[in-house]
Amino acid sequence: MKDDPVNDDRRWLDEPRNVDRVVRGLYVLCALVFLADLLYTKDPHFGIENTFGFYALYGFLGSVTLVLVAKELRRVLMRPEDYYERSGDDD
Repeated sequence: MKDDPVNDDRRWLDEPRNVDRVVRGLYVLCALVFLADLLYTKDPHFGIENTFGFYALYGFLGSVTLVLVAKELRRVLMRPEDYYERSGDDD
């Protein structure tokens, strides 16, 4: 009963081949959106906004910065696993 589709609990993303397809598809989609910057005229408020791919690069760098700052902030805010369970006064 190994090939029984009713008892098979594997999902389509359990296959490494499908994960690779999704990642490649995202790469292609990002490249197309990046290249779409050539297809319209801009009305920039600042001069740097007229640079090719500015908004894509700005968003990417902003996201990376946000993740790195959050990673460091986690060290400051993190509490031990039993932080709320510890109690020295309730005994």
